[in-house]
Amino acid sequence: MNRGTKKERGIDLGFVHLHLHTEYSLLDGECRISEIPQAVLNAGQQACAITDHGVMYGAVEFFRACQSKGVKPIIGCEVYVAPRSMEQKDRLLDSDYSHLVLLAKNSIGYRNLVNIVSKAFTVGFYQKPRTDIETLTKYSEGLIALSGCISGSIPKAILSGDMSLARERIIIFNNIFGKDNFYLELQRHGIEGQEEVNRALMRFSRELSVPVVATNDVHYTTRADAEIQKLLTAISTGSTLEDSNFSMEGSEHYIKSEAEMRNLFFDIPEAVDNTVKIADMCEFQFDFENMHLPAYRPPLPYNSENYLKKLCGEGLQRLSDLGLLCTDLEEYKTRLDYELSIIHKMGFDDYMLITWDFVNYAKKRQIPVGPGRGSAVGSLCTYVLGITQVDPIKYGLLFERFLNPERVSMPDIDIDFCDERRGEVIDYVTEKYGKAHVAQIITFGTLACRQAVRDAGRALGMSYSAVDEIAKLLPKYKGVTLESALKENPEFKKRYDSDPSAKKLIDSAMKLEGRPRNSSTHATGVVITDEPITDYLPLAVNDDTTVTQFTMNTVADLGLLKIDFLGLRFLSIIQGAEKRIKEHTPDFSVERLPFDDEKTFDLLSEGRAVGLFQLESEGMRSLLTKLKPRNLEDIISVISLYRPGPALSIDAFLKNRIRPETIQYDDPRLKDILDTTCGVMLYQEQVMQVCRSLAGYSYGRADLVRRAMAKKKPEVMEKEKDIFISGATENGIAKETAEKIFDQMSEFAKYAFNKSHAAAYAVVAYRTAYLKCHYPKEYMCSLLNTVMSYNEKVGEYISDCAKMNIKLLPPDVNHSFGSFAVEGNNLRFGLAAIKNVGLLFAERVINERTRKRFSSIEDFLTRCGGFGSVKAFESLILTGAMDCFGLSRSRMMAGISAALETVSSNRNRNSEGQMSLFGGDSGMGDAIFEFPESNLPEFAKNEMLSSEKSMTGLYFTGHPLDGYEDIAKQIGAIDTEKIKENLENGSLNKNSLIKFIGLLTKKRSKTTKKNDIMAFVTAEDENGEAELVIFPSLYAQKGESINENRVYVFTGNPEIKEAYGEEGADSLTILVKSVCTPEEALKEFSAKSKPIEPKAEAEQSLYIKVTDENEFRLDDAIEFAAQTKGNARILVYFEKEKKLRQAKGKTTKISERLISQLKEIMGKENIAVK
Repeated sequence: MNRGTKKERGIDLGFVHLHLHTEYSLLDGECRISEIPQAVLNAGQQACAITDHGVMYGAVEFFRACQSKGVKPIIGCEVYVAPRSMEQKDRLLDSDYSHLVLLAKNSIGYRNLVNIVSKAFTVGFYQKPRTDIETLTKYSEGLIALSGCISGSIPKAILSGDMSLARERIIIFNNIFGKDNFYLELQRHGIEGQEEVNRALMRFSRELSVPVVATNDVHYTTRADAEIQKLLTAISTGSTLEDSNFSMEGSEHYIKSEAEMRNLFFDIPEAVDNTVKIADMCEFQFDFENMHLPAYRPPLPYNSENYLKKLCGEGLQRLSDLGLLCTDLEEYKTRLDYELSIIHKMGFDDYMLITWDFVNYAKKRQIPVGPGRGSAVGSLCTYVLGITQVDPIKYGLLFERFLNPERVSMPDIDIDFCDERRGEVIDYVTEKYGKAHVAQIITFGTLACRQAVRDAGRALGMSYSAVDEIAKLLPKYKGVTLESALKENPEFKKRYDSDPSAKKLIDSAMKLEGRPRNSSTHATGVVITDEPITDYLPLAVNDDTTVTQFTMNTVADLGLLKIDFLGLRFLSIIQGAEKRIKEHTPDFSVERLPFDDEKTFDLLSEGRAVGLFQLESEGMRSLLTKLKPRNLEDIISVISLYRPGPALSIDAFLKNRIRPETIQYDDPRLKDILDTTCGVMLYQEQVMQVCRSLAGYSYGRADLVRRAMAKKKPEVMEKEKDIFISGATENGIAKETAEKIFDQMSEFAKYAFNKSHAAAYAVVAYRTAYLKCHYPKEYMCSLLNTVMSYNEKVGEYISDCAKMNIKLLPPDVNHSFGSFAVEGNNLRFGLAAIKNVGLLFAERVINERTRKRFSSIEDFLTRCGGFGSVKAFESLILTGAMDCFGLSRSRMMAGISAALETVSSNRNRNSEGQMSLFGGDSGMGDAIFEFPESNLPEFAKNEMLSSEKSMTGLYFTGHPLDGYEDIAKQIGAIDTEKIKENLENGSLNKNSLIKFIGLLTKKRSKTTKKNDIMAFVTAEDENGEAELVIFPSLYAQKGESINENRVYVFTGNPEIKEAYGEEGADSLTILVKSVCTPEEALKEFSAKSKPIEPKAEAEQSLYIKVTDENEFRLDDAIEFAAQTKGNARILVYFEKEKKLRQAKGKTTKISERLISQLKEIMGKENIAVK
């Protein structure tokens, strides 16, 4: 057959892969999209199709990857076709779906393909997303169809011997898609039945004049990658590589060259030629240029532009009337006019109105809305509309950071809502714009390194323990990869190099790492479109939720409006506290709080930030005590400083804050820009201001430079450097100075924080601090109710309550509500938080109590005995919730089952209403317990405490460490809270040796590679818990004598690991050097305790030398020294001033431990005793 010249063919190629599965076939495709274009080029081809199973997840990513390499992308999908209607879902009749490949010729074909794939999920899903003949007929225009692999409906009919059915199906598909748009697909992988199918298809091709096409059903990139595909299949099916029943046959499903395909189909060259013909017909291109915003319909006679102006004008006037503007009204009007002109010019009037509308809806329905998030906080328009709550003029925030007139892109307004009611806002948007126009957004779970190791281990048939041992060697920080672990972890690398099975496992896992494993619904993303969503992108269904098949960034790339509806727990906390405060102060409003409250800033400066938004980690609290914030700008700085990059600037920031006169600026104009951050460049906005002020950039261009710096693009940076230096020299700055400033700015820009975002979060942080300061009971109650399932957090917050003289009262059926509640000056534990009780039972008990308090245990059981299980009542007894009835817990436990049986039988006998449990009205309370066990002694205290802890996570009748306070003081033991605090302020470090008294709650032993035994132990005190590591040498001596539920003194080196998420708590780890009982520790300490020097303590003085480098740590050092009571003076020598001063009212007791730890704080050369 004459194939014609390449020029005549229109595409410079001789074969095109039209049937290819990528990693988005989710474990049924090995081909990484990023690698496909180069593999295609290596095979001598210039076009390629994507045809994942039933989905189009990777279509845009594939399109862009191909275009970047000069490969023509063809968008398609291998759909599943139902045997009958896709709405029929009978297990026996409708499980046998078949395959069909569809390719989009043009934009009409793409939209039809999207509709077919979407309906397969929303209507036809049964085992797989399925379409049917009716749907294919309706949406056939612009599509090319290939009959599919051996699992296609036509090959299935051939293999079953039903040639009549095969012919009928060919005719049907040919009629649906039309001449030259339906092809009989030929494949040759050496699979049983393929040649039989191919021969029959060729006969039908000649008979019915339907063309044939050759494909290779690609599942992996190269022949060698067949092993990875087998691994993926094993993971997908839960089998192992040894189980051949599930693996793909052979190793031929790779990206073959034209020569290989022509050799395979030497006898049918037209089948190869037709791939070129089909590729020529496929001209679909994604549109990345246009935006598709839905229209907001304002009330008549307004249009979107003048309605937005009206709302903004009214909002600005309202703020002015309330006295909330920081400068004259005209400055605000000028800025607002400028912003509105840019918004209109860029076509975003509707966007702003849509956002205003759903925020306004939430506020009208008392759904808490956050003060803002991200760059949108820099807009005055969003501020006057009430979308954000931070004045951008007052805090120097830039509109161009939000909307850049020199870079047209979709604006991005993310909104925080109360996490409990966020769904109501999404429902409102869905109803307003229509279900066909609103969907949530998909996200993909990828195989992270640990999961990859575990999945690969299962597929390789390795034992759980062997795989677990290797997985546990991986570092635990976020973003760790197997490659980085091999570089950073010597033990992991040694295992890889020395153990062949470990090497095979890790090599296999590296091939899996980063691949999509499953799809789920993005926690916050929602897309809203002008036309039906399926005009732009396909839909899927995740757990009954309709989602886009494209991810968040892809949705935005297509010019669609995507909004993050975020749920913020602290908004629920603030609302809960506000509701309780309004019960006694009706006019109270969180949104009207003053931002200059001295007591609030005192609380922050003292580091009393447990339970505060963004500020409660140990590191944050330590920074607060050093920075001592006095205004909102300071809180913005704290939030921005405490991050990995800027953290390097903390010392400079603090030093400059103490001595602002020492700050030196390379140009005087930098002072106005960097003054609020003590001469340190901290914010992205400052980078933009420097470019504008020193080099004459517009803010729009300055934002482009900031983006280039943040993305570390060297070629762009070099060009911008020349432009910056040129502009700066024109403004009178020396070239060397300009170069220095640009280099410093480039370095800072890598880590600079978005001030707009920090400002909004500083508002939330301040509000939580104000509430904790002025309304501690209400705030802590609301806070505790959001962490009831996080025992460690509950314990931390209860400990903090105690410091504020707020007691936690035990659960009580006559006083408790479902959750934590304020009771007088204290908090009462909630019934629903007790294990086995549950909210429904708790609510029924509370509802019953509102009629009349429970007068006795008989009264309680008579009225509530039918509400819950025996276990629920036992839990109430064991936690003390039924102590109010005056009976011992042991007696109530012994009789509760029989009592409830009596209640049940009496109810059955008297169904008309309540009756006395035993008849009569005397002695009823104790009558229930009149059986042989009535004289049982009460449970031992430790037993009671253990039950309380297991049922609630807390102790109520005491603590297992009660009575050990004196020993702890004498031996110098410190509690978990103090250890964490001192680690953060530098008083302790990982080399410090500390003593810790704790109750051992969990012991886990482990055998090392050398067959030695070591242990991981959890121990707790009244303020928290610590994880302790007992190494083999110590375990050999003490291991067998260390038991759970016993109190021990542990001596060791402490370190702290900060939690990733806000729900987690910082964890304390101690590497144990010795362990003994408290009594043994006291005896040993008494024998060793000696004064540091023979002369009297009163004659000694502690000398602290202060330098520029350690001045900001002085307060910490003095406070630490003064904690140890004694008569020694504390003298401070200021090196710069050459002056010696005594710390007024402060003395200490000098000891080796004190001196050692002060040297850690101030530097060993700066501490002396004389």
